[in-house]
Amino acid sequence: MPPRSPFFTVLANDPGSGARCGRIQTHHGEIETPIFMPVGTAGTVKALTPAQLTEAGAQIILGNTYHLLLRPGTDIIARFGSLQRFMGWPGPILTDSGGFQIFSLKENVRLAQEGVTFKSHLDGAEVFLSPERAVEVQNVIGSDIQMVLDTFAGQPASREADLRALALTSHWAARARRHFLESGSEHAQFGIVQGGLHSDLRARAIEDLTRIGFEGYAIGGLSVGESRHEFERILTGLLPLMPPDRPRYLMGSGTPEEILTAVERGVDMFDCVLPSRNARNGTLFTSRGKVRIKNECHKADESALDPACNCYTCRNFSRAYLRHLFMAREILSPILNTIHNVSFYLAFMGKIRYAIRSGEFRRFQEGFLSHYGGE
Repeated sequence: MPPRSPFFTVLANDPGSGARCGRIQTHHGEIETPIFMPVGTAGTVKALTPAQLTEAGAQIILGNTYHLLLRPGTDIIARFGSLQRFMGWPGPILTDSGGFQIFSLKENVRLAQEGVTFKSHLDGAEVFLSPERAVEVQNVIGSDIQMVLDTFAGQPASREADLRALALTSHWAARARRHFLESGSEHAQFGIVQGGLHSDLRARAIEDLTRIGFEGYAIGGLSVGESRHEFERILTGLLPLMPPDRPRYLMGSGTPEEILTAVERGVDMFDCVLPSRNARNGTLFTSRGKVRIKNECHKADESALDPACNCYTCRNFSRAYLRHLFMAREILSPILNTIHNVSFYLAFMGKIRYAIRSGEFRRFQEGFLSHYGGE
């Protein structure tokens, strides 16, 4: 049976834009949108404990079907009953089906109508994933929101390549939906809109997916090398075609500027490795822009990383100390940096939600971008 209703409720619309606030109801808790979802590919958000994620304000995190299938494997997760119990995270989890790995591991991938064969990046063993198998793995994981298996051509790509990827994604989506419903899952399943930079193919994709019917719809195949103009053009044309009563998820786009652009047009959900990956590399997001903590100017700086931030890192440590940890390659460096970056992103989304509810999203957007610079 499909998830209990209502799965998604729109709570507020900004009068000056397409931005909106909503609520997603899952078995593991409510999610207030627009929301950013920290990425925990292998069952962990790197450098953070579940308690630290909760303190940072995380409402939902991501896992990845391909990586979890390889390690620890569905047999291990099944012993614990769900990924939540295995990793000690009490909240909702969304899992990507492995479609991005088809793109990123393309030299070790064979595509066919039946599914995709991967050569494991761990030991070289062949792993077959069909749309139905992706559903079964995500059912074992206990995903509150699971994604259908999809594929995309990347950028740059010919129209013919994008059309082939779209046709295969639509074919897989129908099979995945049928198997999901037959499995009796009480969770949710999202279809993924592909079509490259071709507006008509994107329109065809959403038509195919809405005909099948899903609890939500994701936008895939962006933030993979296209220009900012192309990114905005595709979103501007696509969002009005997407069902207004279902959540809209922009996959893999994560700069603050991209988030504001997408929220303005009506996107509800975001994920990206940017906050955690950049934290490990010493690039930190603040209300005044990005800070590269290794820079010499921070060597004796006694001030907090971001005076406008109330996270554990900013309450307790100076820029000088954070630089010292990074330069000394101490384990504490990625921990404190990730606490801050994830907290910054989640607080940023909270400010967006407040601005939408207040009818002031445009003003917030303009104000944020006017002083968001960096070193």
